[in-house]
Amino acid sequence: MKKQKVSNAFVAASWIALGAGMIGFIVGLARAEMLLNEKGYYFTILLYGLFAVVSLQKAVRDKLENIPVTDIYYGICWFATLSSIVLLAIGLWNATILPSEKGFYAFAFLLALFGAISVQKNTRDNMLQE
Repeated sequence: MKKQKVSNAFVAASWIALGAGMIGFIVGLARAEMLLNEKGYYFTILLYGLFAVVSLQKAVRDKLENIPVTDIYYGICWFATLSSIVLLAIGLWNATILPSEKGFYAFAFLLALFGAISVQKNTRDNMLQE
């Protein structure tokens, strides 16, 4: 039984979520009145989080499809994903910015992570249908 391809609307929505989260986060950093090393910290956490969730999504999917995934890699994916979120939370907790700015960064970060997971899933689903 051949599975249906992911709809173009969901693919577009996923890319929009990824772009809105990433671009919003980065534009917020560019306009923020914080030291360059603080901006670098948050930018690095964004990149780390994006890579972590894509790796985690792939590892989880591979396990579900009975593709071998080592336990150490699977564990590292979970650790990286959770640590990126915790590191962002710690950074925002200690940041000397307005609470509304903290909320903005948190939600832009989560939107970007969701978008990255969705784009990875859609890409893999559509590749399997070809």
